[in-house]
Amino acid sequence: MEGQDEVSAREQHFHSQVRESTICFLLFAILYVVSYFIITRYKRKSDEQEDEDAIVNRISLFLSTFTLAVSAGAVLLLPFSIISNEILLSFPQNYYIQWLNGSLIHGLWNLASLFSNLCLFVLMPFAFFFLESEGFAGLKKGIRARILETLVMLILLALLILGMVWVALALIDNDAASMESLYDLWEFYLPYLYSCISLMGCLLLLLCTPVGLSRMFTVMGQLLVKPAILEDLDEQIYIITLEEEALQRRLNGLSSSVEHNITELEQELDNVKTLKTKLERRKKASAWERNLVYPAVMVLLLIETSISVLLVACNILCLLVDETAMPKGTRGPGIGNASLSAFGFVGAALEIILIFYLMVSSVVGFYSLRFFGNFIPKKDDTTMTKIIGNCVSILVLSSALPVMSRTLGITRFDLLGDFGRFNWLGNFYIVLSYNLLFAIMTTLCLVRKFTSAVREELFKALGLHKLHLSDTSRDSETTKPSANGHQKAL
Repeated sequence: MEGQDEVSAREQHFHSQVRESTICFLLFAILYVVSYFIITRYKRKSDEQEDEDAIVNRISLFLSTFTLAVSAGAVLLLPFSIISNEILLSFPQNYYIQWLNGSLIHGLWNLASLFSNLCLFVLMPFAFFFLESEGFAGLKKGIRARILETLVMLILLALLILGMVWVALALIDNDAASMESLYDLWEFYLPYLYSCISLMGCLLLLLCTPVGLSRMFTVMGQLLVKPAILEDLDEQIYIITLEEEALQRRLNGLSSSVEHNITELEQELDNVKTLKTKLERRKKASAWERNLVYPAVMVLLLIETSISVLLVACNILCLLVDETAMPKGTRGPGIGNASLSAFGFVGAALEIILIFYLMVSSVVGFYSLRFFGNFIPKKDDTTMTKIIGNCVSILVLSSALPVMSRTLGITRFDLLGDFGRFNWLGNFYIVLSYNLLFAIMTTLCLVRKFTSAVREELFKALGLHKLHLSDTSRDSETTKPSANGHQKAL
């Protein structure tokens, strides 16, 4: 009898493993297909040749798609876990959700951590070096020579990184136990290195997210149709049409020898056509789209940003009085045993919305920074090298998103897998400083955003606008249309 029970237990364990593996494969396949369409939308079409470079580009494309799919999985990891916890809590005995269990959630977290390490330390460096390789001198050119050069470069890069980490750890902590652990590659080196990468990702999020939260208002203002208050759109369209015709006549009258003037006129004509398209779109928009959607979206963004800052402020108070508020604190009751929010399903839905909002804001803030401005992909005109750089950047941001959300107190869901083993998550001063910096930087960015018009008027009243002390005034002068519809220039 005991033998039959043991066999049935093994069969159940085998079937559960097969079911979980199938679910993970299907989820990843969906993310991979979506990522492939996204990358091919931006990939430069001129890179599609039928030669050796085409094979290299195709391999790099597949590796970049795999990395982007892993990034999407890391972003969806925490929201999927939160909603799964609430579903299991609401329907504990439902037959149709038996596949959704704690074992599946833990497996997804472990796979996300494993694939993030694999993409960050192996696949993306291989794709970059493989794309830039030409083969060693003296060897026969071909795919094998490029693979050999890529592998040699990966080995040298691994030795360089491991050597730097070894020296840094030896300088920081040189006792006997630490020196002995330096020789443990799998159990010490790689987790420590990924912990450092995660800390860098969280610091990058700390820089990008406040900027993105304030930048979101501008981005949504460009995507939506603003209300036409005290504006005559017909007159502006008529004036911009006359200006377009005048530029077209000037362009037709110039000879082909004056290339510099022709380039300037073509660029100016493109700007005028873009402005005319925007004005025509505003004119065609319905009244409810102009007067209802735009204010509602702006108010919604303001509410979400305010709630995020309020949750961070509450988390700071919890950190000061309760040690279990630490990201590496006491383990929770487990998946499906208790709700993560005092408001139940509504609170969990709010947490998911805020997590997605922070991720979108961080991406917007990342591309808004001057240092990363050249990383912005262009439709059908993005090289594979730039695609690899974008995939690595998105992977670093998405891998750090669950850690940042838990550190800021956006959610109380415990970090599973290797995400909860980072040493710096148990440091009270690092976590508290991170929360304080996020709250202060977000507040300052929002104040700077909403007081820009007042500062511009003060600069003009004091006569300081000629000194270009305000970045917003320069931006508005270069992009803002004047009252008569013409494009202002410096």
